[in-house]
Amino acid sequence: QTPDSRLQTPDSRLQTPDSLTRMSSSPQSSSVPAFRATLSECRQLYGSAGREIADQFPELILGGSPREFVEMMEELHKALLVKIYTRVAQADRRLLPAQLELATILFEHLWQERLEGDKLTTMLRSVSHQVEGMTLYSLVRPFDQIAPLRNRVASLVTIIMRLANLVAKADGTVTPNEASCLRAIQNELETNLVRIPFDESGHHEEARNAGVEAVRSARRESTSLKADSSAGETLQAGSQSQQTAQQQAGQPDPAQLLAQAKAQLESLIGLSSVKKEIDTLTNFLKLQRHRAQAGLPATKLSLHMVFAGNPGTGKTTVARIIGQIFRGLGILEKGHLVETDRSGLVAEYVGQTSPKTNKIVDQAIDGVLFIDEAYSLVGEGSEDAFGREALQTLLKRMEDDRDRLVVVMAGYPQPMERLLQVNPGLSSRFNNRLQFEDYSVVDLCRIFEIMCRQNHYELTPAVRTRLILGFEQLHASRDERFGNGRAVRNTFEGAIRRLANRVADIVPITTELLTRLDPSDLDFEALPDGESADEMLQRRFRVLCPSCSQPARVRGEYLGCRVQCNACQHAFVAEWGEPV
Repeated sequence: QTPDSRLQTPDSRLQTPDSLTRMSSSPQSSSVPAFRATLSECRQLYGSAGREIADQFPELILGGSPREFVEMMEELHKALLVKIYTRVAQADRRLLPAQLELATILFEHLWQERLEGDKLTTMLRSVSHQVEGMTLYSLVRPFDQIAPLRNRVASLVTIIMRLANLVAKADGTVTPNEASCLRAIQNELETNLVRIPFDESGHHEEARNAGVEAVRSARRESTSLKADSSAGETLQAGSQSQQTAQQQAGQPDPAQLLAQAKAQLESLIGLSSVKKEIDTLTNFLKLQRHRAQAGLPATKLSLHMVFAGNPGTGKTTVARIIGQIFRGLGILEKGHLVETDRSGLVAEYVGQTSPKTNKIVDQAIDGVLFIDEAYSLVGEGSEDAFGREALQTLLKRMEDDRDRLVVVMAGYPQPMERLLQVNPGLSSRFNNRLQFEDYSVVDLCRIFEIMCRQNHYELTPAVRTRLILGFEQLHASRDERFGNGRAVRNTFEGAIRRLANRVADIVPITTELLTRLDPSDLDFEALPDGESADEMLQRRFRVLCPSCSQPARVRGEYLGCRVQCNACQHAFVAEWGEPV
């Protein structure tokens, strides 16, 4: 049986505060601000995810408008928060005063109304009953099966486990039932969310189908949670007014879009040559626009691109940003990104490939069509009639819709080069070729740090040291299948899972426990087990002074700390370095 199916009905397991005898009457002082912050982070995560799909992947939204999808994600976040709260708070089949106070904060977050006394307990029974039939997976499913949201899984797991820990340990204790509940939630998340993402295994058509089904499932669940207590009308009105205000917010103008896209590109770790090429292209297009406005002849330039690089080097992310840059420049009306591969273009039977290719192109009109592993369209030395048909159909559409479509072909460097050499029609149309190099060890560490910062995790010198040494081993033994950014994401997701297991039985819960990673949370198989943490901290790392660019050697114990350059006396934080 799943943990959900073992729970009794809400009325039988909810006791009034008067019958409670254990512990304090209010949450620990550190729990309340952390609880409020976690609720806000959950809303922000679901809201930004909803807007991303609505703006950039509208083809996944069937049977509803983009605005309705954003509203659906808002309702899903409410159901998830209620589900986690009630499941943990009722692990001992009774609510403690400290947990009841958290319920007040929860409902204030959900419906902008502070409930107390009988109204609070009535609402608790009502929403507890409503979410009882929902599974945890049904409330997080969009992040698992809508491929563009897969990179948010670590943030989702962080929020859920923080919330669960704060509820379980609100009174400063943790019972065996509460600890068991925490482990059950962690196990469910690991079972359902820790998978190879569809978009990383090349099955883009399968990803689209799964994403559409996830939207349908989420739409069913999002309509199930209603505030139907005596305060229900007020609660719903407050929520609706907030949504109306959000919906009335205006879209940014083209200049804002362009500035935001360029800032997003600049914020990416590494990719210096790619950024330079895109900046040059952007300046050229701006010049052509100014010449056209002045009545001068403009130079036509093919905007189709080839992205060559190993997995996880940011090709899809950069393609999405380019779409928004072109939108800001007025070249593309929408600037959205449609991802596909051979399976999305080539059919299994005669006569089906051309319509299938045209359907994908139609979805990408006024935006960017991103073709992953494009070299697989034409097999080497084989009579691949279907692949050639897809390619010819694509080339025709590129010509017919040259003012409304940008195609980006991506894949491993050598196969992409061979594809262009043997297909003159492709080579002449793809003049912009960007090379995505593997990330350096320091770049990998910086990506990990960004993930930590986004999810409020702290990095101690010991963790920084182990990260550098671990990524150095992975980088030294890499081949063309090295995951780059994906390897960092996998490392990060593994770290937060181990942290959740490590703190499950620890009380009292503190902000430090919830946010500080430990070296033991980082699992690098290549690192020797015999070296102690103290010995690792004595290792030396080469860092560059940001003022004079002179190298200096810093011990691991000073990573992340403020140091002073001996050459120019400039003080700076030695965030990362290369092992000496």
